[in-house]
Amino acid sequence: MLGYLLRRLTQAVPTLFLTTVGIFLLLHLVPGDPAAVLAGSDAPPDVVAALRSEMGLDRPLPVQYALWLGRILRGDLGVSYVNKFPVSQLIAMRLPATAELAAAGLVVGLVLGIPSGVLAALRRGRLADYIVTAANALLMSVPNFWAGIALILVFALGLALLPPSGRIPLTVDPARALTFLLLPAITLGLHIAAIFSRFTRTALLEVLGEPYIRTAHAKGLGQAAVVLRHGFRNALIPVVTVFGLQAGYLLGGAVVVESVFAWPGLGRLIVESIGNRDYTTVQGALLVFVATFFLVNLATDLAYAWIDPRIRLGAAGRRR
Repeated sequence: MLGYLLRRLTQAVPTLFLTTVGIFLLLHLVPGDPAAVLAGSDAPPDVVAALRSEMGLDRPLPVQYALWLGRILRGDLGVSYVNKFPVSQLIAMRLPATAELAAAGLVVGLVLGIPSGVLAALRRGRLADYIVTAANALLMSVPNFWAGIALILVFALGLALLPPSGRIPLTVDPARALTFLLLPAITLGLHIAAIFSRFTRTALLEVLGEPYIRTAHAKGLGQAAVVLRHGFRNALIPVVTVFGLQAGYLLGGAVVVESVFAWPGLGRLIVESIGNRDYTTVQGALLVFVATFFLVNLATDLAYAWIDPRIRLGAAGRRR
């Protein structure tokens, strides 16, 4: 397992390097001058030029990239152009809210998705299967912002059961915090639930057709025992793979959901910073997203290799 981990870390180095190049170029190619935004619309050109020089934006792009990459390697994400705050502190203040929302969305996805997928597989071709399949198709096609607005209209403005926006930290008042968290978490989790449900159904149907499942039935085991002991674990492999892929959706979806519900997380910080042309803050926040996505996928690959040893032995096996 250690050798597999080292191989995955080595393979990640060029990917992370190209990611930093992509983030840097993408932001610097976006129209708009951060110095002009900070100086104000009535600022004279010499003031804007002096500000650009102070911010280092008058240097060639390769030099700016090299300086930025050097700071990252030293653990320094820079200082916000707008707030004059270290970017690492801004991220540290917003990250808990995004982590809380992503974790809650994932819980919603798992709680709704896997049981409904198992139910659809066990009731294949019956009414429950058709209902789950239709619901999955609907949830996968609905954009996050539309689902969020619909939930706000029904449960916050129509029924007045839950607050429409804002956040209270769980450590301050857990009961009230859950009321603020519920709608954003459901919005983020519904799409993931549909994905989990679909893959669980497909994987379980394949496993239930295997000869060892028929053998288990022939030995007199009940349906629940066969599914839980023999079917579900083997069906987990594709579901675990999907879990890793959905980490990117959780982080990307959080940007939209945080904007809809005024959730003070990292995604909202990115949106605000893009509007202010605050390059250093956007670059730092995107790097955190990329690093989180990489760590989740690494953990997923390790879990995948643990469940199926052929994965970690694949390279060695091919060499032999």
